[in-house]
Amino acid sequence: MQRSTDKTVAASVMKNYYFISDAHLGCRALEHRRTQERRLVRFLDDIKDKAEAVFMLGDMFDFWFEYRHVVPRGFTRFLGKVSELTDRGVEVHFFVGNHDMWMSDYLTTECGVILHREASTIELCGKEFFLTHGHRHDGATDDWKTRLMFACFESPLLRRCAKAIHPRWFVNFGLNWAKHSRQSHQEKGEPTYQGEEKEGLVRFARQYLQTHPNINYFIFGHRHIDLDIFLNRNTRLLILGEWYSRFTYAVFDGENLYLDNYIEGETKL
Repeated sequence: MQRSTDKTVAASVMKNYYFISDAHLGCRALEHRRTQERRLVRFLDDIKDKAEAVFMLGDMFDFWFEYRHVVPRGFTRFLGKVSELTDRGVEVHFFVGNHDMWMSDYLTTECGVILHREASTIELCGKEFFLTHGHRHDGATDDWKTRLMFACFESPLLRRCAKAIHPRWFVNFGLNWAKHSRQSHQEKGEPTYQGEEKEGLVRFARQYLQTHPNINYFIFGHRHIDLDIFLNRNTRLLILGEWYSRFTYAVFDGENLYLDNYIEGETKL
């Protein structure tokens, strides 16, 4: 795994660090997607005065592909709120996932987001956090078909070829592909925890700890399950769930890290 340059985010005893993932905004398989976006915006609005930084760990969009002068339609409420946060001095970190890996510079130049294309180890209040979406670490890439698919997705040549296709057709194709993928998952049933011996992200973290024993927290998205386990007495692993039915997030206050579900009008942030 190619590791990105480690970054340190300035600690603050007064403000929190929030972690969310897998909103899949714009998913055509979700009937309530406009309500879902508004709920996410209200969550971000609720934490804007309490947040030192917000970490979005991938698949915030169900499909995102940037052309030089064109980006996908919609998401104006979400992007506007993200821009408001960064304008207020809140750091917003975006880790690309397997549904939004085709980002270029739109979120960085227009919204002030810090974009991460690789996993990062980030220090917060003296604790080491390993952060990534997780699609490259869950064991799926052991399958040659998945490796081939990702190789195609990340090929600079194929990206240039895709940008030669009119957005009307290519973005519609991407959204429909993502829709069928979500419907397939729904038909098979939502993912469940496989146990420590079979869960790919747990196995990856245990192996990674052998050479990086100073990691205190592993936080992933991707699997759409809520998970919080200890790997040893000094290290915990969290999987953040998703933001279309359970609305799960994690918060670190400088001392304690915990998972919770955002219930609009009830959750006290």
